Amino acid sequence: MKAFVTSADVSHGIRLESLPDPRPAPGEALVEVRAVAVNRADLLLAARRPPGSQLGLDVAGTVVEAAEDGTGPPAGTPVAGLAASTSWAQLAAVRTDRLAALPDGVEPAIAAAVPVAGLTALYALQRAGWLLGRSVLVTGASGGVGGFVADLAAAAGATALGWTGTPERGRHLTERGHRIHAGYAAPPDEAVDVVIDSVGGTVFRDAFVRLRAGGVAVVFGNTVRADLVLPPDWGHARAGVRLEHLFLLDEIERRPAARDLATLFGLVADDRLRPHVGLRADWADADSAIEALLERRVTGRVVLGL
Repeated sequence: MKAFVTSADVSHGIRLESLPDPRPAPGEALVEVRAVAVNRADLLLAARRPPGSQLGLDVAGTVVEAAEDGTGPPAGTPVAGLAASTSWAQLAAVRTDRLAALPDGVEPAIAAAVPVAGLTALYALQRAGWLLGRSVLVTGASGGVGGFVADLAAAAGATALGWTGTPERGRHLTERGHRIHAGYAAPPDEAVDVVIDSVGGTVFRDAFVRLRAGGVAVVFGNTVRADLVLPPDWGHARAGVRLEHLFLLDEIERRPAARDLATLFGLVADDRLRPHVGLRADWADADSAIEALLERRVTGRVVLGL
């Protein structure tokens, strides 16, 4: 099979090579890959792993060989899920507890955009607790997770405010009926109950001070690669606030990921969750797609079709 692997000799650190077909473990299904998403986490791993390592978390395709232990979907089922950094290939062995069948009408290119970003948004909001009637501020809202947070918050009875760098980068949120606040130099002035942050640095600090007493901040990223800084009275001025960190690849070890993926895909099928795919490309154009993501020329998800 053909697969992308890490390489120190080519652009963006990946190249296409021929590899042996994967041999699934008893609890894994063999999936013929139709589409994958490109995550910043994939690119960070590419820079850290030795040459020849496979990559890719998000995957959508069709089961060609069911799991030997009888778990998961049968052969022929359209599925999507979370691979163990092996999805950027023609075939991927995927754990059945991280794989879900796709409802009718959910195409692979849309499904591939869901697992990493959708589960991150779902688990961040679950960390925040009760949402009915509450307000949620999500920083970096033009990224892959922001739209999921806004849609899921609305589905749970909350209102979302997306904080973006420019109005243009938040257009897909306003088209879904969500509010945005544009410009990181001038923070929003309204109080909120929940902050979901992926930016870090001073943006996180400016979002955190908008929390009401008893509010919750959940941090899942740090795109500015800066220290998190809180004001000296961060706790005293906001009685009962909580600050939590979410790392998806650790979180899913304690979560029913397959069931949660099925929930997310069901919401997509019902049009209550709309993955924003800002760029679709053939995997032969992976270099240009990765460049567009790194240069922030794309909002939402980048999806490669095989």
